[in-house]
Amino acid sequence: MPLSARLVSEARRAAGGLPRQFWWLWTSTLVNRLGGFVVTFLAIYLTADRGYSPSYAGLVAGLFGLGSAIAALGAGVLTDRLGRRPTLLVAQVSTAVFTAVLGFTHGQVAIAVVAFLVGLANNASRPAVSAMIADLVPAADRARAYSLNYWAINIGFGASAAMAGLIASYGYLTLFLLDALTTLLCAVVVFAKVPETLSHAEQEAAEEPSGPTVGLGAVFRDGPFMMVVGVNLLLALIYQQGSTTLAVDMEQHGITTAQYGLLVSLNGVLIVLLQLPLTRLMEGRNRTALLVASALLTGWGFGLTAVAGSSAGLYALTVAIWTIGEIVNAPTMMALVAEHSPARARGRYQGVYSLSWSLASFLGPAAGGLLLQYAGSRALWGACAAAGTLAALAFVPIGRRRPQPAVAVAPAVEPVGAEV
Repeated sequence: MPLSARLVSEARRAAGGLPRQFWWLWTSTLVNRLGGFVVTFLAIYLTADRGYSPSYAGLVAGLFGLGSAIAALGAGVLTDRLGRRPTLLVAQVSTAVFTAVLGFTHGQVAIAVVAFLVGLANNASRPAVSAMIADLVPAADRARAYSLNYWAINIGFGASAAMAGLIASYGYLTLFLLDALTTLLCAVVVFAKVPETLSHAEQEAAEEPSGPTVGLGAVFRDGPFMMVVGVNLLLALIYQQGSTTLAVDMEQHGITTAQYGLLVSLNGVLIVLLQLPLTRLMEGRNRTALLVASALLTGWGFGLTAVAGSSAGLYALTVAIWTIGEIVNAPTMMALVAEHSPARARGRYQGVYSLSWSLASFLGPAAGGLLLQYAGSRALWGACAAAGTLAALAFVPIGRRRPQPAVAVAPAVEPVGAEV
């Protein structure tokens, strides 16, 4: 069977029976990621185009992450209190405005401030999207739905990274404006086609065992969940190097901007090709083994970058290794987080989980930039290998523990077949 036919077959199998509203949300995610140029190329833009140092590029990326960290908690609360849809729409429109402004901004302080605002607005959508998926999709299908959403993210990422490398060679301002435009289009799709889903969460909460209102403090006191968040932070610190210091390291070794775009797009392409079939192969497998393997592949995949030198082929091999780790990790972790999140505090739990990614986007680029500049490439990638090994060890007790899942009630939405 041709590769394209196999992909269609896998997509139809994975897509069956999910609500129509989920697919509109999926579509908005795909549109948004197709134009996600700025974050991927921000480090190269600051160093190669503006002439700033790697440490400054890491600082700006870190401020972007700081804004994301603040947004994770605030948007998580707003998602539960005001609703998923209004939180998502405000986040998307604000992201579009600040991204366009960043393209016209000059001066180190001004760029740093606007990058912080872009991070603040951009990550405010994550808890809302995650909560909406959990609201719309019955518990038995949530891991599959999150995997499909992750698939859409990487379809968009792979395409945008490949296109952005070529567009950037003619000027970076176009990247900022196209990114802003696609984010606005994403908001239009949500406004027109995605309804508020908070009522579904309230319906599920009514079926859960009664208990006190779950505030942010209770989420942070949930020890098993916070252990999941902590280990995810460790892995996220590694992943952040793929969009920041990896670009600088490649540039220092003579890899061109166009080559970097193609190499990074390999991550998205492999996920598009392998996410669905590997997810099916992982069904019923030992969760601990999957988590441990994913951490080792991720850490040591990045670690092998130390020996890539100026070879684009070796860089491609390292990207392939840590991408497989990412593919194994993503649906397993998503299902684990969904098990921990009660319906009455879904936004808050998703916000705190998102905080691990946000903190990584703040700490990872800054630490990676300093390591690269002052300790060298080998020290940076060696640290990634060590962090992946540590995460693998921590996953042993996490994978064995299964939290009590919330009682799920199938939402009253119209299912569709294999339509994407």
